[in-house]
Amino acid sequence: MYSTDQQVLGVACRWAAAGHRFALVTVARTWGSAPRPAGALLALRHDGVVEGSVSGGCVEDDLIGRMRAGALGAQAPFCIVYGVTKDEATRFGLPCGGTLELVVEPAPEVAQLGRLQARLALRHLAARRVDLATGAVTLEDALRDDALQWDGSCLTTIHGPQWRLLVIGAGHVSRYLAQMALALDYEIIVCEPRDAYGPGWDVPGTRLLTSMPDDTVTALAPDARTAVVALTHDPKLDDLALLEALGSPAFYVGALGSRVANLRRRERLVQHFDLTQAQVDRMHGPVGIPIGSKTPPEIAVSILAELTAVRNGMRTAPIRDGVISQ
Repeated sequence: MYSTDQQVLGVACRWAAAGHRFALVTVARTWGSAPRPAGALLALRHDGVVEGSVSGGCVEDDLIGRMRAGALGAQAPFCIVYGVTKDEATRFGLPCGGTLELVVEPAPEVAQLGRLQARLALRHLAARRVDLATGAVTLEDALRDDALQWDGSCLTTIHGPQWRLLVIGAGHVSRYLAQMALALDYEIIVCEPRDAYGPGWDVPGTRLLTSMPDDTVTALAPDARTAVVALTHDPKLDDLALLEALGSPAFYVGALGSRVANLRRRERLVQHFDLTQAQVDRMHGPVGIPIGSKTPPEIAVSILAELTAVRNGMRTAPIRDGVISQ
């Protein structure tokens, strides 16, 4: 689930508390170039007020018109498809002939949405299943590898942070990185064994661990949805994390530092530790996309830009000494 869609649920619950009726609309499937991904949410109030989006354009306008005309007044969930033909795709502002398949819940159970909100507040993963044939909606625990499922009759959406970011060090850059990464749907774990830094960490929604970096990475058992970023500037700490992370399936491993410092780090990891050259070549260092960043928030933006690129399959080669590896 996307963090922006968690806001949709919160607004919908507040509407219900104020006595407003509303429908919940979920993108179930897309074809072609669609503006919003499967799983995106829209809450539509009885008077046409909206929160969230499913297309960012004319689809919302059409849904608002249907709501005001009473065409969304059914009680059972149902499906709407937009953009079946090229003319319809153009009419609804769907680029490149894109198609949207939406599941509409005209009267979602507010108590259940409240339970989902409670789980999300604890950063738990949950699976929400909507059965169009029976109208039944269920909520249960989910795993991080679970994915949205839609067979034309049942829609299962996954809610909560499915990606993890382990940050080594609780310094200034780490603070900005954690705050920004929360908005990108990461579960944030910060490892800080130094007494001078840990007590001042106060970023809500993150978890602080004081164990040593190598022990922290080992206990976390990074998988293909985990990123590890070392930001202490202290080789005694950063290298410990990198030793364990570079040999794991983590989709991203990076370290802060200058080009010279990272060149020396690569040599050190190969010569003095049990890592292969191929494993060390996985490291993104200097960490982040080179955008001329100087300040802590700029560096955080650079790191998150690279994380996003790798996570979305846009870049798989680390930067070595300022050059993208081949």
